[in-house]
Amino acid sequence: MMILNIAIGLIGLGVVVFFHELGHLIAAKSVGIEVQAFSLGWGHRLAGYTWKGTEYRISVFPVGGYCKMKGEHGYAEALEQDQDEIPHEPGSFFSAEPWRRIVTLLAGPLANVVLAIVILSIVWWVGFRIETYENRIVLASDHTAQEDAAPADRAGLQTGDYVTRINGQQVRSYSDLQQIVAQNALTELRFTVMRDGQQLDLAVTPELVRETGSGYIGVYPWVDPVLDGVEPGSAAEQAGLRAGDRIASVDGSPIAHVWEFRDLLSRAEPSVALGVVREGATVPVEVSANIELDESLRFRTVTIPTPDYTVFQAVGRGTMESYRILTTSVRSLRLLFRGVDLTSAVAGPVRISYFIGDVATAGFQIGIATGLRSLFNFLALLSVVLFFMNLLPIPVLDGGQILIAGVEWMRRKPPRPRTLYRYQLVGTVLIFALLFFALFGDVLFLAGR
Repeated sequence: MMILNIAIGLIGLGVVVFFHELGHLIAAKSVGIEVQAFSLGWGHRLAGYTWKGTEYRISVFPVGGYCKMKGEHGYAEALEQDQDEIPHEPGSFFSAEPWRRIVTLLAGPLANVVLAIVILSIVWWVGFRIETYENRIVLASDHTAQEDAAPADRAGLQTGDYVTRINGQQVRSYSDLQQIVAQNALTELRFTVMRDGQQLDLAVTPELVRETGSGYIGVYPWVDPVLDGVEPGSAAEQAGLRAGDRIASVDGSPIAHVWEFRDLLSRAEPSVALGVVREGATVPVEVSANIELDESLRFRTVTIPTPDYTVFQAVGRGTMESYRILTTSVRSLRLLFRGVDLTSAVAGPVRISYFIGDVATAGFQIGIATGLRSLFNFLALLSVVLFFMNLLPIPVLDGGQILIAGVEWMRRKPPRPRTLYRYQLVGTVLIFALLFFALFGDVLFLAGR
């Protein structure tokens, strides 16, 4: 399964990188910069043809691609001879005016944003359903031993609270709450909760989870102990549990939610007497205290459909979601300097590929539509992140080269080839250092996933 996940992920990652390079290709040709080769994939050339001076090829390693522009030979020659300028060549990238280079460099990241908006707009236009839990919470501290009070406890949240809004944004389900909290580590959030018919406003600041860079407040979803399904052939089915049963008590102790059921089950042995409400009557059922809850029993969720959007509304929602991913990426970058474990929180190409494939295969196990939606959502996320990361002012990235072109535009004088080389060398060292952390983390992840 791991190899299948990585294989699917590599294809998905390749699609995102391919569109990035396609943006460079279209822009370069539009502003008069010659493109010598445009490849789908890397490595040895398998097949191709030449059209209007550009060789379009398919290479042996079908992940992403590249766009080779005219000028690399002249740059290398200027370095070898320690010249003051790169020789002028008509159609060369380095001979083009700064604004033409900036347009060409910007086009790659912008193509990723366009791809993300298109993907998310289609997803929201088609519509989907979310299987989740209601917007009611259970304090984790009620069911796990904790040395320090969690943010939810310090803020005054209580088990049974309904979270209706966070920073004014409507919370329809636990998934909404989870998403907002995860994206706002170390940022104060204003929670609006309903408790016993009264509305309360509480300030909650999620802690930073160093391993993931996400926010944590210490709550679980309130899950009613109503069975949605029982695994065929499991000990739970053999004991007599059925879909639709509500587990009301364990050894005579009443329970209100699944977390209480788990606690009582973990303290009992070798078997427990359940009070099960079935068709209005209470039925006694005796089960082993060692039953695998997560494998044997499925508890009822709530289904939340997306609104029926028109095409224009879907495009607006897709654009808004892309912007949300971008702002989250910016916040996540800041968190890298606030104690995040780089080997865990920074994913390299192997782990990214695994995540893409894992999301897709997990979705396909539910259904084709769910699998495709999960895959497309992840690709859109990756596209926006690639847009943001490529525009960072780091040498060798698009942002670093845009900075060089901008400085040249203002100074009206190109940098010496040797200066350009040293600038790019610094960027290469930075990228390789980050790649080292990422690949090291990838190995640890795959070894202990």
